[in-house]
Amino acid sequence: MRLRKTTPLGEHNITVPAHKAVAKGTLSDILNKVSLWNNIPKEELLKRL
Repeated sequence: MRLRKTTPLGEHNITVPAHKAVAKGTLSDILNKVSLWNNIPKEELLKRL
């Protein structure tokens, strides 16, 4: 899946695998990018999930 979000810093795109199992490294990378783009510490993002 291709997700897109517009923020004050610009438009951000991320590709998320659309299958049941996602590798730990892939998931960690996705969460890192989302936390950076939204200016939320990764720990806070994990709490929100």
